[in-house]
Amino acid sequence: MTTAAEVSVPNPRFPGVEPRHARDCPATGWNLDRCTCSPTYRGTAWSRKDGRLLKSPPFASATAAKNWAQDARVDLRRGVRRAPPPLTVNQLADRWVDALKAGRVRTRSGRAYKPSTVRGYEQAITDHIRPALGDLKLGEIDSDEVQALIELMLADNMRASTVRNTVTALRAMWRDPAARKAQPANPTRGLDLPAADRGRDRFATPAEAGILLTVLPRTDRPIWGTAMYAGLRRGELMALRRDDVDVASGVLHVRQSYDLVEEAFIDTKSYAGRRKIPIAGVLRDLLVDALLRSEGHELIFARSDGRPFSPYTLAARANRHWNDAGCARITLHECRHTFAALMVSAMSAAGKFNAKVLQTLMGHSSITVTFDRYGHLMPGSETEAAGLLDRYLEAAAAAVRGADGTPRGKSAGKTSAVREGLQRPQADDGDGQLSLDPVP
Repeated sequence: MTTAAEVSVPNPRFPGVEPRHARDCPATGWNLDRCTCSPTYRGTAWSRKDGRLLKSPPFASATAAKNWAQDARVDLRRGVRRAPPPLTVNQLADRWVDALKAGRVRTRSGRAYKPSTVRGYEQAITDHIRPALGDLKLGEIDSDEVQALIELMLADNMRASTVRNTVTALRAMWRDPAARKAQPANPTRGLDLPAADRGRDRFATPAEAGILLTVLPRTDRPIWGTAMYAGLRRGELMALRRDDVDVASGVLHVRQSYDLVEEAFIDTKSYAGRRKIPIAGVLRDLLVDALLRSEGHELIFARSDGRPFSPYTLAARANRHWNDAGCARITLHECRHTFAALMVSAMSAAGKFNAKVLQTLMGHSSITVTFDRYGHLMPGSETEAAGLLDRYLEAAAAAVRGADGTPRGKSAGKTSAVREGLQRPQADDGDGQLSLDPVP
């Protein structure tokens, strides 16, 4: 067993450098003879002014860590670098959540986080990050600690989405300057995350969509129809105003959303969420009816007192009618999937499929989201791709053959010469080697 003395013995060749071993490695410190891993190296420099030790991110070589330590000591003497206070994860979480709620923490695009995102981050921090990592100092957190948290959550049979959301919250916290100073090596990188959960992949066919709408009360059809034939999110449906529906021009404008918990109108999910959607003919009459019924209100889908409709009451009422009619229920979000599926089918049938158009209509911030979510609905598959390649090669081969089957084109003679002069016989020669002699 390695003693404490052995651990604390520095290496004179690399002053201020500490080796860091894997958890299951029997070696500690500079006792590399017992090392069974590929250690990283961390440079250190003592700040007399702060009375604290400044630590570097991990380096692959001791030389790189040594160079960092030398530069850090010079910067500390010149006063251009400081050693950050030893914050714990709990302390960072307190200040970060307060800043998040106050709107001082922004997304990478510079926008304030949506209330639902703030609530999700706060719940992940409270339920998972604080209990497992809260008492640790930021400088003690590395990817091994976070990976251990992931394995613990999976062992408790938590869903992959819960695990991924927890890591996302921790990753957002580590964008705080205090965290980056205390632990420059982002501990949320290089993690082995579980694959994302695959939710209920339900969408209605064109015929089924028509039946589902027909059995509903007349007052509810415009809401469900707008979800199915325009792909609006639930909050966007609740926040849709009369002025957003331009029947004359055949355009529906998505400009805001609604947060149920905060009971407030908010910005769309992203900049891409603000979009224009063409009004299909099948939806036009439903929207005209809704405009007539909402006269005197700002919202097109408003209750009698002008407030946004209740999605829970709407769903319960629809489920009763669908159950009575023997129809399979569908949710508002699955109606959004239905719109995507119908658009993919319509564009593909016309031979004009465009993934960028689908991304714009769905309000996705990235084309990657569109492909990940609806790629399986898009035209083409692995089998079809192989068939297309076969047909292309056959057409290319036919292009260099004449009507009588003889080769033509600039390379036709060369191809024939190679084929005739390097014929490979079935039997090998007397020395056991394949013969490549010209055919007499």
